Amino acid sequence: MNATISVDPVHSKTLPDLVTKLLAARQESLVLFHKLAALKPFAPAAPAQHLLQRFRQTLVDYLALGPFEVYQALEEQPADSPYRQARELARRLYAPIARTTQAALDFHDRYDGDLSGPALAELDAELSRLGEQLAVRIALEDRIMAAVRTGDARIAA
Repeated sequence: MNATISVDPVHSKTLPDLVTKLLAARQESLVLFHKLAALKPFAPAAPAQHLLQRFRQTLVDYLALGPFEVYQALEEQPADSPYRQARELARRLYAPIARTTQAALDFHDRYDGDLSGPALAELDAELSRLGEQLAVRIALEDRIMAAVRTGDARIAA
């Protein structure tokens, strides 16, 4: 009897699949970020609050994928792994990535619950600051993902 094993990429813990999940979560967060920013001027209406809530949740999901899945999977690689360079790069970049995580979590916590007038008045500036932090994070993550792809190429060779 021949059994076929299929891998569910959503639940896979392989590095290439984790990178794909990270990119998908990042893309979803960025789409919602831009939709939210396009609602200027912000009003305490249901659409803005609903979109902000959705964005905050996808942002946290995205933030968690890096340290809790991708970086953990890199750390679990053996010393002679083709992902060794990606692991070393992730170790060096972890601190600056953690700073962007904290900035994003601060934003998340600040906009928890109903939006008041003062919080709405600052949302545009807060989104701008968050966007700068996300740009830094993306640039750092892209370096790690490029190193993972280099490791994938070594495996395929």
